[in-house]
Amino acid sequence: MSAKVGSQTKIEAVLSIAESPFYIPMTGPAARPRRVLKHNDTFIVLDSHGDIGASAGGPDGLFSHDTRYLARCELALDDVQPLLLGSNLRDDNSALTVDLTNPDVYRNGRIVLQKDMLHILRTIFLWRGAAYQRIGVRNHGDRPAIFDLSLQFGNDFADLFEVRGERRPQRGVASNRLIGHDGVAFDYLGLDGQARKTLLHFDPQPTQLTTNAAIYRCNLAPQQSTSLFIAAACNPPANYRPSPFFRGLLAHRREMRQSTIGAASIETSNNIFNEVLCQSMADLNMLTTETPQGRYPYAGIPWYSTTFGRDGLITALQMLWVDPRVARGVLSRLAAYQAKTTDPLADAEPGKILHEMRSGEMAALREVPFAQYYGSVDSTPLFVLLAGLYVERTGDTETLKTLWPAVQAALRWIDGPGDPDRDGFVEYQRASEQGLANQGWKDSYDAIFHADGKLAEGYIALAEVQGYVFAAKQLAARCALRLGLQDEARKLATEAFELAERFEEAFWCEELGMYALALDGNKRPCRVRTSNAGQLLFTGMVRADRAQKVAANLMRPDFFSGWGIRTVAQGEARYNPMSYHDGSIWPHDNALIALGLARYGLKHAVEHLFKGIFDAASYMDLRRLPELFCGFKRERRSGPTLYPVACAPQAWASATPFSLLEAALGLECDAEAREIRLRNPRLPAFLNEVIVRDLSLGESSVDLRICRHDDDVSLEVMRTRGKISVSIVMKH
Repeated sequence: MSAKVGSQTKIEAVLSIAESPFYIPMTGPAARPRRVLKHNDTFIVLDSHGDIGASAGGPDGLFSHDTRYLARCELALDDVQPLLLGSNLRDDNSALTVDLTNPDVYRNGRIVLQKDMLHILRTIFLWRGAAYQRIGVRNHGDRPAIFDLSLQFGNDFADLFEVRGERRPQRGVASNRLIGHDGVAFDYLGLDGQARKTLLHFDPQPTQLTTNAAIYRCNLAPQQSTSLFIAAACNPPANYRPSPFFRGLLAHRREMRQSTIGAASIETSNNIFNEVLCQSMADLNMLTTETPQGRYPYAGIPWYSTTFGRDGLITALQMLWVDPRVARGVLSRLAAYQAKTTDPLADAEPGKILHEMRSGEMAALREVPFAQYYGSVDSTPLFVLLAGLYVERTGDTETLKTLWPAVQAALRWIDGPGDPDRDGFVEYQRASEQGLANQGWKDSYDAIFHADGKLAEGYIALAEVQGYVFAAKQLAARCALRLGLQDEARKLATEAFELAERFEEAFWCEELGMYALALDGNKRPCRVRTSNAGQLLFTGMVRADRAQKVAANLMRPDFFSGWGIRTVAQGEARYNPMSYHDGSIWPHDNALIALGLARYGLKHAVEHLFKGIFDAASYMDLRRLPELFCGFKRERRSGPTLYPVACAPQAWASATPFSLLEAALGLECDAEAREIRLRNPRLPAFLNEVIVRDLSLGESSVDLRICRHDDDVSLEVMRTRGKISVSIVMKH
């Protein structure tokens, strides 16, 4: 009997993984904590010692355009690992600094180098497709120190999906060679015909250099120091020479500072929350990439450092009040890649907005369908929604005129291929077995299910997506009025109203006090209590009385863990607090729910939710909110339980504190009226004061101070530039 059960368990596990072809495996714990750096399309994952590939359990490497360009770079001192003193990222994420020292070093059974004689300082940064490293060594002993300092290195040119665990029957041809006395080249000719190259440059030239190691024989007098410089460049041009280390580092920091000019800045009375905000802004700045269409926030490191439609749209929405330029870059890039033709492998149909794009070898060969992949049911309505919000935030009619053809194409998809059975709801079903089985934001294979745990089948209409469509059509109607298209505006407004009526009839579950998760292919509601219903509040589609019931349910202990709202309520058939989408807590999900609660005037619930997420962030490494964390109940004097392969940083998680503050303040920016309104503002108990500087509205801007007085707030306009007014509205 036990053997049969064990066999069945193994079969079920295999079948489950087969259902999820792009599952990210976790085979064991990371032996050392990981640190990440990114600059445009290049990122690096190192361990706390500054090494790549020296310890198990991490997706280490130097990556560019979905390919690993360095798989190993490990520092040793006389063939032993140095001891870690400390490891720190700069506050702006511009560089990693690692302090190391030597252990006791023996030769022929005798100590020749006592521990703590040497201070080794590694400084690493990324800039313009290359990783720069300085290794500074100082002898703090009272006698000369003679030792070998070595770097072991190597590369595999693995596609990012190989690093994630995909297996390939064939690979291209790799080689390596010396370039003079100070360089090593790794070359790879992929099966896609693309040549890829990594160039390592050493300054000064090593005592001994091979194609997998550089050795420096060091002889330091007491108090003497020396510096070694290494650069690893991805696909460098011919005759490439790296920039001098310090010149490149200063230029990189200057570029990072300049990129934040124009965004609002926030300071509060709570030092820990200030650290959360600073880390979030630094992470968003690092994740944002210069593209031909403008700056775009890549989704997350390590697995999603590329253009993702849904992630970029939601991140831009969350940051709209702080820096609307993010939305302009996102909208422009996604409009440029909007689908024009039908391609089943890519789940593409005319008018659809991109889900993700990849530029690695496997994508080029279509071993994975993600070169330009459109398997996202919500990116298209979110695109229209964000375009409308952007225009209302900025009054930028010129950008609206540029985007309007893409908005119209997206609306045609919503009413056409997006609703294949013409029942008035937007639905999805993957067009190819290679594509994603579920195409909402909860895209794991088991995320959409019925009350008995059975997975939903057929064309699936997700609850929150109908809300996105409702809000998109309302906002598009207002955009049409701006452009003088009265007939189109009336048509869109009528369609939004009719959708809301249909939705209430089809999705409301009185016995749950909530909206169904989805309708399956037979139009049967998935009567499951999920956070999707909470996102509906953000869209404003649902009746006020039912919004109150949804909010009350979301704040009960089976949903609210104390750290945040779970994706699935405790007690549901597939609830698992350690799952990806069936009971975990996602910061961005909570952020959208908070905005929805504020929309319906439920500020006490906003305060409760804000505090839970803030408390969770206060326990996180670097005060950095990860992509998700486990949904276990909050215990006294204990922090939240982490999810092992969560991306950190992740763009929409990093943007979450800004959304929570927006919800608490009830912040509304009306470009047409040149007015900023605080609707029913209420600060949580951990914030006595919030100062917002350079909050822009068109060409004008304002500095504000908001202070808490129990359940009330006071507002001080500290400074204005240009024509702008600020008001508090104490009613809904």
